[in-house]
Amino acid sequence: MPDGNLPTNKREAVAAMPLRTRIAIWARHSWRPAGTAVAVALAMLTMYHVIYGPHGLSAWQRMRTQDRDLQRQIQDLQRENTQMQHRIDELRSDPDAIEREAREKLHYAKPGEIIYTLPDAPQTGK
Repeated sequence: MPDGNLPTNKREAVAAMPLRTRIAIWARHSWRPAGTAVAVALAMLTMYHVIYGPHGLSAWQRMRTQDRDLQRQIQDLQRENTQMQHRIDELRSDPDAIEREAREKLHYAKPGEIIYTLPDAPQTGK
């Protein structure tokens, strides 16, 4: 037999409790889903930072591409430097190379020679 002071169902029982007790019950029942949501949010933020952050995967890929381009430029410049060094050595030691250079670049001629210069071929614009 129900007593006049006792609530008849669960809702009424919860409503009759003090606010502090109701908050404690709610916190006990909702901490796991809230903790899971916070953990998922932190994981997503960390993943975003790893991919798009200042030192993330996209920046790493950009730096890797830049490194490859710079290595290629270094190799090209070293190859060009080696060729120029060979050319310098050749011009210092070979009199025929010096003469050939003077004739081609400076249009020098030996006494009695006549040099004919032909105009460059016209370039066709596209």
